[in-house]
This record gives sequence, structure tokens and C-alpha cells, in this order.
Amino acid sequence: MSDRENAPARFDTKIAVLLRDDLQTWQRLNVTAFLVSGLGTEAPEVIGEPYADADDTPYLRMFRQPVLVFEGSKETLTAAHGRALARALPRAVFTSDLFVTGNDTDNRAAVRAVRREDLDLVGIAVYGPRNVVDKVLKGARMHP
Repeated sequence: MSDRENAPARFDTKIAVLLRDDLQTWQRLNVTAFLVSGLGTEAPEVIGEPYADADDTPYLRMFRQPVLVFEGSKETLTAAHGRALARALPRAVFTSDLFVTGNDTDNRAAVRAVRREDLDLVGIAVYGPRNVVDKVLKGARMHP
């Protein structure tokens, strides 16, 4: 195989998660998992084909491209949220209130109870053209 055949695919789109930089490790993992779970329902093109091993054991479909994880301050998250809204990108939000709820109904109620500008965001996920997502994430840094 040539180097070109082994080169990673370059996608025109980007899946990105932006986490607030003051979260504990378990919170970062939990928030990331919740946030990306919504993208496949809104943007089905991000989902690849089903997997199977050599014994034909089937496995679930997964994203067809990497999920890039970033971190930033509360202010960076608020600004990115505003830019994602202005650009009408598919997005998911996770607020600090969701750490104390225990189910989907309560999660949705907790977000619904707070005006957009008052959301205490701890994470957002966005999907869209790579250059647009890059602009939304301005000021964020790659998660270590």
C-alpha cells in the first residue's frame, strides 16, 4: 500500500465537543457521551455502516469520522454557543443542572426551565462544515 492509501481521511465536516475546563474527569466523560449521542439523530450522515468481526458478530454503527474534544472557559463556551446558534449548526447542550437529574424527562425539564442566555453550560457539541465549526470554537483549545 502507498502512503496515500494509508493516510487518514480528511473530512469536509467536523464533529466537535467543547467542555468547560473546570470539570472533573468523570464529568468530562459523561458530558461528552451525552452530547455526541444527539448528533446522529439530527445528522444521520455522520453515522457509518454497521461493524462485524471475522465471525460475523454484528456491532452497532458508529460515527464515520473522529470526534474532536476541546476545552475552554465558561466565557469561551458561552461565546461558542452563540456562534453555533448564529450559524444554525446542529448542536447539543449540557448544563450544570444535568449533573443532579437522573433521567431524560428531568434533563429536558432542567434545560427548558432556563432562558438561553442564562444556561450554565458545561459542554456543547456541534457538527458542520469544518471551517464553520473552527470559527465557532475560536478561543478553545484541544483537550489534553
